[in-house]
Amino acid sequence: MPNSYPNHDDLALLDERLSTPQFLESFELGYPPIDQARIEAAISDVLAGIGEDAGRAGLVNTPRRVARAYAELLEGYRIDPAELINNALFDVDYDDMVVVKDIEFASLCEHHLLPFLGHVHVAYIPQGKVVGLSKIPRIVDMFARRLQLQEQLTRQIANFIDAVLHPQGVAVVIEGQHMCSLMRGVKKHDSSMTTSAMLGVFQDNAVTRQEFMQHLQRRASA
Repeated sequence: MPNSYPNHDDLALLDERLSTPQFLESFELGYPPIDQARIEAAISDVLAGIGEDAGRAGLVNTPRRVARAYAELLEGYRIDPAELINNALFDVDYDDMVVVKDIEFASLCEHHLLPFLGHVHVAYIPQGKVVGLSKIPRIVDMFARRLQLQEQLTRQIANFIDAVLHPQGVAVVIEGQHMCSLMRGVKKHDSSMTTSAMLGVFQDNAVTRQEFMQHLQRRASA
């Protein structure tokens, strides 16, 4: 269990670092509010472009619904990282592996604006600090709720945890199914994609990396 909160000076420095323009830019954060009126107008054009009547009963409110949906699905660009962490950082004196498995996610592929979804598995080895358990899924959501590629999503989650905690290492594995493969193109309904990002000791030490993968294998065989 965590030993104690870091002192107030440490937390203040973390909040300051998470709020700098350089940090926000590096993780594609701090975007302006979504332009809902512009999205509504664009969706009306799309409906007209496919030959539909945007004024018929079933579609008259569709542009507004889609704009509201995009505001929710793409809110990850507008999260305040300092507010997300919310001082849930704890001092510890152990260096055992922390593993959080089977975090559900849903995102939008930037190539076709179609969903991809699945599970994220995260591990890190502390170097004096851990983050509150609930923050790991929130970090996943922050990067999933934007236009994404699975490879990029994997790397961003790992890099963010590394930037906040400075642990000995971070590992992230994502298993995803992509609607652009299921609904169009090759239409392979059982296909999935696995991506991984390994930093620090997970990249440098094969034994540490294998320990993490064994955690995932135990999950798969349970």
